[in-house]
Amino acid sequence: MLRTNLGQRIPEGMRDLLPEEIAVQERLEEEILTLFRQWSYQKVLTPTLEFTACVQPDVEQVDSLYKFFDREGRILALRPELTIPIARLVSTRMRGGDFPIRLCYGADVYRNTSVRHREFRQVGVELVGSDQELADAEVIALAVEAIAGLGLKNYQFNLGHMGIFSGLMLEAGVDEGIRAELEDALARKDMVGVESWVRQSGLNERVQELLLRLPHFHGGEEILDEVLEWSERPAIREAVERLRRIYGHLKEFGVQENVSLDLGILRGFSYYTGAVFEGYVHGMGFPVVEGGRYDALYADFGVPQPATGFAIHLGNLLELFPLPAVKGADVLVYGSNDEQIIRRCQALRAEGKRVEMALGTIGNDEAQKIASRKNIGQCDYVG
Repeated sequence: MLRTNLGQRIPEGMRDLLPEEIAVQERLEEEILTLFRQWSYQKVLTPTLEFTACVQPDVEQVDSLYKFFDREGRILALRPELTIPIARLVSTRMRGGDFPIRLCYGADVYRNTSVRHREFRQVGVELVGSDQELADAEVIALAVEAIAGLGLKNYQFNLGHMGIFSGLMLEAGVDEGIRAELEDALARKDMVGVESWVRQSGLNERVQELLLRLPHFHGGEEILDEVLEWSERPAIREAVERLRRIYGHLKEFGVQENVSLDLGILRGFSYYTGAVFEGYVHGMGFPVVEGGRYDALYADFGVPQPATGFAIHLGNLLELFPLPAVKGADVLVYGSNDEQIIRRCQALRAEGKRVEMALGTIGNDEAQKIASRKNIGQCDYVG
């Protein structure tokens, strides 16, 4: 039966990948995962479907989930990211593990939003079981090296801390609901929305000035001294000192020159509690790397553990790389005797060669044309 017009399309935000695109994606993913393994991260994989009871409490926009019902009437969702499913995994099957645990992944995630892509290929890491600034520095340095290792030259990482914004909100006495709205606007870089909210907030002028400066407050370590003049609140002072120590470790890792402090960074998932960071590359108007510390998440699963990590949006990087000519099989086997052709193909495959078998009787000229079109290195006549 002929498919309707809808049956010949794909859902909004999804994409087909051609062999050339798959070749680039698999190469990039393998290079990144190889680096992760060198830093002692071990790969895990969680189900594509999770119960909404697992992922929903920490998703800012519940409507962004793709939801389903199973046969028992329970609500399922396509995973919107990997940090929460891995927290569930560590808290159950790896509950008695030897912490700190270093895990990595490469998988697709799904978000039913209005953005261009709703299916994302991500690779990332989770370092679970350490509250040390050195752990934050490790994952940031690893993220920088991952991007640099792909051959991308023009990139920049920005580092902030959730505690500075939280401290300002406490000092201003902002209630939780209004704070969430402002945090969401800052996370989305909606400067018009931020200014509108601040001007109508009724907060004192000093706090308004600080909130409006926050999204534009970035630079080197010198900006931290100025932040200490803003407030005596312990949350702000602790955040500043932790940032200072993390930034110092990044110099020891040899990546500090690629990282700027940016106090306007806020992450779009509610579980982030400490240092947060983003990575940008030239030609992309949005972060291709996002990560940070989330020390409260594991308590929700009954196994309190500090943790930090990041994800690289690999699918968004594909357009930065030229598509290669996909290499065909090593050998095209052809001839006039099907039985002999099959035996020859099997023998060559047993030797580890990639073999394409001609279907039907063809001559030398046609075999050469097929090999040329399909980028096959050798023709082998049987008969």
